[in-house]
Amino acid sequence: MNYLVAVLPDRIQAEAAYLALEKEGIPIDRVSILGKGYKSADEFGLIDPNEQAKKQSRLMAFWLVPFGFASGVTFSVLTGLDTFAWAGEVGNHLIGGLLGAGAGAMGSLFVGGGVGLLVGGGDALPYRNRLNAGKYLIIVQGSESLTRQATRILRQFEPENIQGYTEAAVRGNP
Repeated sequence: MNYLVAVLPDRIQAEAAYLALEKEGIPIDRVSILGKGYKSADEFGLIDPNEQAKKQSRLMAFWLVPFGFASGVTFSVLTGLDTFAWAGEVGNHLIGGLLGAGAGAMGSLFVGGGVGLLVGGGDALPYRNRLNAGKYLIIVQGSESLTRQATRILRQFEPENIQGYTEAAVRGNP
């Protein structure tokens, strides 16, 4: 399935574009308007990059915290450091493990959250920002010929941006 996303500056143009698509025979169940008074980005299913970053961070923490603990204990055992004399030999190893687990947690937060925030949303973040700025999105879903016809119709309204996507690109596959 293909997607066509057009950004229009106001509600009047978005409604006029919607009516023009309907008049030209584009099935209305394939057309969505996003913006104030219509569907929200969440209702349509536009990915929230912040949620993706949290999800990626939790996934990385699931692996990095235990691995960090084991690495911290292993490092403490191998080096034989007696950093905290009051803790004794076993206590030093446990403290080393806790410090390793903390390093794993920080790694999952900074790398998982940061990378997830930067690359997790794709084009969703700019579209969300435009919706927050009061713009409207017209989204047409369908075959390549349908989106090509919709592109021709929507260009009459001089959208700020018009972009086509294939389902593989929407899901994040190359």
